[in-house]
Amino acid sequence: MSDMITLTIDGKTCQAKEGEYLLNVARANGIYIPAICYLTRCSPTLACRLCLVEADEKQVYACNAKVKEGMRVKTVTESIAKERRAIMEVYDVNHPLQCGVCDQSGDCELQNNTLYMKVDSQSYAVQDVHRPTAHWGVMTYDPGLCIVCEKCVTVCKDMIGSNALSTVKRGAEALDKSYKESMPKDAYAMWNKLNKSLIGFEEDKCIDCGECISVCPVGALVSTDFQYRSNSWELTKIPASNPHASDCSLMYYEVKHTSIEDKNPTIYRVTNEHHYASLNGATRFGYDFANTTASKDEAQFEEAIAAFKKAQSIKFNSYITNEEALILEKLREKLGVKLINEDAKRYQNFMSAYAKASGSSLYSATLEDIHNANFVVSVGSFLKSDAPSVKYAFNNAITLNKGAGLYFHPIADPHIEGFGKKGKTIETIAHRPMNEEAILFLLLDLFGKDLPQDVADYLTSLKEKRVKTITETIKETVVEIVKDEETGEEKEVKKMVPKKVETQVEYEYTKLLDSIGSDETLLDTINAMLDKKDSFALIVGEDVIFHPKSENMARLCGMIEKYTPFNVMVVPTQTNTLGVSLICQLDDEAEGFTIGYNEKANYELSALGDGNLDMPALNQQEGTFTSLDKRVVPTNVALPYGGYVLNDLANVLLEEDVEYTIEYTQSLPTAQGFKAIEFDELSNEYKNDRTQNRGYELNAASLECETSFSFLEKIEMITSSVIYKANPINQFNAFTAKAKQLDDKNGLYLSESLAETLSLASGDKVSISANNVEVIADVTVDNQIEGEVAYVSYFEKNSETEQLFTNSRYNSATIKKV
Repeated sequence: MSDMITLTIDGKTCQAKEGEYLLNVARANGIYIPAICYLTRCSPTLACRLCLVEADEKQVYACNAKVKEGMRVKTVTESIAKERRAIMEVYDVNHPLQCGVCDQSGDCELQNNTLYMKVDSQSYAVQDVHRPTAHWGVMTYDPGLCIVCEKCVTVCKDMIGSNALSTVKRGAEALDKSYKESMPKDAYAMWNKLNKSLIGFEEDKCIDCGECISVCPVGALVSTDFQYRSNSWELTKIPASNPHASDCSLMYYEVKHTSIEDKNPTIYRVTNEHHYASLNGATRFGYDFANTTASKDEAQFEEAIAAFKKAQSIKFNSYITNEEALILEKLREKLGVKLINEDAKRYQNFMSAYAKASGSSLYSATLEDIHNANFVVSVGSFLKSDAPSVKYAFNNAITLNKGAGLYFHPIADPHIEGFGKKGKTIETIAHRPMNEEAILFLLLDLFGKDLPQDVADYLTSLKEKRVKTITETIKETVVEIVKDEETGEEKEVKKMVPKKVETQVEYEYTKLLDSIGSDETLLDTINAMLDKKDSFALIVGEDVIFHPKSENMARLCGMIEKYTPFNVMVVPTQTNTLGVSLICQLDDEAEGFTIGYNEKANYELSALGDGNLDMPALNQQEGTFTSLDKRVVPTNVALPYGGYVLNDLANVLLEEDVEYTIEYTQSLPTAQGFKAIEFDELSNEYKNDRTQNRGYELNAASLECETSFSFLEKIEMITSSVIYKANPINQFNAFTAKAKQLDDKNGLYLSESLAETLSLASGDKVSISANNVEVIADVTVDNQIEGEVAYVSYFEKNSETEQLFTNSRYNSATIKKV
């Protein structure tokens, strides 16, 4: 590749991308440079200064220095070793000697680097001040342990996009002036900042994702639920994949016995490899959903077999593994039953139409593509609740790549507005509900090349010439008569002065803006944002997939993939929506006697412990998911399970003898892009160079393109109170609803302004009427949204609120206080 360069680090020849940070290149090549403050996917803070190296005979910081062709690097010299040791001594000043009970002990970067630098004495001292512990929601902050490395601040800003953390001043005695003369300068500068600072917290901005806990190198930030419950070395780390969302991120269940009396294992916490992938709060804190009371009852099992033999339909959701989906598909073929999964069916239909326009069975973009883009557009996704990891990538693209983005959604999100500078790097457009089709046509109009003639003609028919007045500042020459006070002589002096001038200019307007509820200023904003942008990503969400005109919009998305520079991601709506849609032949409606798998039905198999026959939860299973990165990734058993599994039923009903469910992994349908690889052959890790070594990537099929559209038609407008089907941050399903650390209420969520308009407050009850259904719901005022659209949650099993919606995430409703 032309942008690859060669350099040497400690005599080792290394290949790297031009412009890559030196620290990342060293890590990718297995060369250790100490660094406490640096996060691979975030901007350097230069807080710890431990990564000092010599490059071409000059000392630089490896986290902030970019590699160049022929660069020669030494990671250790005598002066660098002296500087690093001094820094570590400073970090150890007044650090509490409580390693025996500290939650990070044994996993602590301060411990590791103190040993690495062979610090065995202390040269510095300063009087300490009292720093009381603070409780931040699900987290606890101990400033006495904090080394102000700013990792938490950096990840909250650059990755999560919440900006809830910052460095703030603390009272402390000034350092003795003699230190400045006697200490290495970096050690003194770092100590001076450390001595003056703490981490501050803004509760209204926090989304309880816990990523700050993950990146904290010491024990300063910890889950309140985990604090003082275990030492890290006692825990067994079990690699798995996120069971709650379609990112299926790499995570670890950390497990040990429950107590001295109870030897049964318990999940104590969930962790992640923060340099490679982030987790949402549902994953980090919503881990205690296992079906722990299940047992085997032969009579119940025989009853289940009988239910399957008389069933006409099986209803299920997409919180299952690929192997379970394959078993259900085999049962459909054998028993002739209908498989009903509305989520996966909608997605299946959408991708079928998408493929006909794009020519590929799968969308093109991955999370990495979004991270690396410098112009990102999101349409039809309530990102922070629907797909947190995609939101993180969106923010990361703007903050790190000098990028820009457009976020289209009827519910205004102040967090996303905070990604950058309004109108320059981020624009949030709170458009009219149900008008996503116009947005997709606008993207085709602005970015499409060589479009099919009927589409080009249609877009042209929506355009008209208009005139607008613009105000420009010009420089005008003026002449002034200046009189010399001594001689009385007058002379002319010319000077340039600014002058505002109004000019009439003609421009091209598209009526698509009327449908969106915007005007020509949006076009001006987009044009300004596009300067020097060359990497484009489009995020398409659930609003589009569940739209009454979803088939047409799928074709539009496929055309954007084919005819514009955008890489497109169609976000799967549940954990394994993509996998189920590829594996199962699905029907629209159930009929007759119906079996429900974690769904309400005549006979229920349930991992929630509330059905006719118990099933294992996803933290009690081995198997695979198909992630939004289009990868088949493994997950593993964290907790034991004492009941039957779907495979036990399949052995009887299919007349097979398959011992373990994962024996189906190699039988996943290759015609749909899966590979005949055994479960035990699947890896689940990242490499030092940050490449994803998790499972395998699906094979996309090439298809012949079709281009047919029902051109933009008016959707019946919602005129009364608008409700939207969505869940609060960190609640995804009935399993997260079981988690003790996630205590949101099912009900109506609305902005502070709408609550004031409706005279409502958190804790009130309301009657919501829609679809000839009335539901009584709890009210929560959500200070992290704005606007006049309220959302109604549905994460609890058999939630009545789902009845308020049909064929769309939006509806008109009457809301009355009870």
